Amino acid sequence: MVEAPTFSLELPDPESDTISSMEFLARIEEAWAVCDRFDLQTEIWRGRILMAVRDRERRGGEGRGTGFLQWLREQEISKTRAYALIQLAEAADQLVGEGPLEQTSVNNFSKRAFMETAQAEPEVQLMISEAANDGVQITRKQVRQLSDEYMAATSPLLPEEIRQRTAENLLPPRAVAPLVKELAKLPEEQQEDLRKVLRDEPELERVKDVTSTARWLSKAAEAGLAVRAFQQGNLDLEKAMQEALRLDALGLLADAVGQAQILESAVLRLHTSWRRLNGLQERLWVESGSSTPHLRELLTLLQTLSGNTMRVSLGELAGGKRVRLQIVEEAPDQLEAPPIPVTAHAG
Repeated sequence: MVEAPTFSLELPDPESDTISSMEFLARIEEAWAVCDRFDLQTEIWRGRILMAVRDRERRGGEGRGTGFLQWLREQEISKTRAYALIQLAEAADQLVGEGPLEQTSVNNFSKRAFMETAQAEPEVQLMISEAANDGVQITRKQVRQLSDEYMAATSPLLPEEIRQRTAENLLPPRAVAPLVKELAKLPEEQQEDLRKVLRDEPELERVKDVTSTARWLSKAAEAGLAVRAFQQGNLDLEKAMQEALRLDALGLLADAVGQAQILESAVLRLHTSWRRLNGLQERLWVESGSSTPHLRELLTLLQTLSGNTMRVSLGELAGGKRVRLQIVEEAPDQLEAPPIPVTAHAG
């Protein structure tokens, strides 16, 4: 019989008065780091186990993975977690098997630092692996810092003035890296407009301003594509954003477009729930009768939510007000507004 491996740590006594708060926290952090490294190796092997089960179930079958999914259900493992573990195992095999990281050096990583390294650029992976091979304890913060430095020094999305000032330590990489990530989300024309601003003024405050502008542009554009109300006319969303930018109101526009997207989604969910409740209420009414007065009373009260006119209380925090919604389903028409108009009155 194989004995189960033991795992124990000596933790400082939280009731002790002979240990300072600083020493207590230092020893706690050290113990936490040990758990993190132990957890990393466990997760890697869990991923390899799942890979083996997946590949075995695919062998000789139709390749649809139904057997693997059934195994996950029996083990009470979600599909999302399973594939995250498989991804971790594949990253480990790539870094250790095909890459420069030595097998024993995995112990020098925390779990989050290892995942950050696996997702980093190959050049960053090489530098981190060499440090780990030399015995350096790798933290997530170190990996992110090195990734930011590499991105800020090499990204073609940045003007040369920004890359040079970053290399000369005149701009902090932690401020430039978010700029690169936001620029990558924008079309080339908008990227070039923002690069021109940075060329004219390659200073830290301008970098922060442009990063914020790029973020609002991408958010407004992403939400704008999902807002159905914008599909009714001949809206030029990009020009509307340019005008808002000129008025220094791009943040307000992005918020408004985001709220419009949320509101439309809420109305669609409301309509689905309303239709389903209406059907259930009608079925229950048919099944009930004079012998079920309490059930009939319940169904009567539900009519305030299942009918064409809906009345919902906003509660005491809103002063006892109610919102009255009228839902009218209309046939689709190119000249009409959205197919599910909702009118609301508060009172």
